Amino acid sequence: MLEIVTFTLGPVQTNAYLVADPDLGDAAVIDPAWDGKLILSEARARGWRIAHLWYTHAHFDHIGGAAEIADALNPLPLVALHPDDHVLWRTGGGGALFGFKIDPGPEPTIDFTHGQILRLGSVQFEVRYTPGHTPGHCVLYCAESKVCFCGDLIFAGSVGRTDFPGGNWDTLEKSIREQIYTLPDETRLLSGHGDETTVGEEKQFNPFVRA
Repeated sequence: MLEIVTFTLGPVQTNAYLVADPDLGDAAVIDPAWDGKLILSEARARGWRIAHLWYTHAHFDHIGGAAEIADALNPLPLVALHPDDHVLWRTGGGGALFGFKIDPGPEPTIDFTHGQILRLGSVQFEVRYTPGHTPGHCVLYCAESKVCFCGDLIFAGSVGRTDFPGGNWDTLEKSIREQIYTLPDETRLLSGHGDETTVGEEKQFNPFVRA
């Protein structure tokens, strides 16, 4: 069964998720936002081994802790990102626009593709390609645990910005309708900022994209 530890880190209060199959101790960090040492410390306290860094997208506030985590691990964790966000990753996640210069950490070695299955011990995640906030944005859905890690695609009562370079409103709306609102209503949505919500709540109450 999947275990999830949530951190809210960095200058724009970004949610990072340490996830693991606790029986085997295999762990991944979804969006290592900032302060990598805090995530490392929690993993070590639980006896978990971080082998993967999975990025929903490459904005600086979602990758800012990657270098600190990777520098402490041997072997290096496998880094996964959709190829359409590689350019954004190489430029430091757009941090310069906000006065931040980050070390983006190790280069991504796994390209996310729509429908790809990721395995973490006995737990499986489905990659869903959801552009709109960035060209390569993806969400990670774990059907067994009824949870979707949705990055900055959708929030509790809100949606991701589309006014950054590479953003597109029509594309974002399409991604939400086709890749989020098609999930079971009870699915938990763990986003990049703010509180968790559910698919059913957002279909009924989200003022930006109604089902």
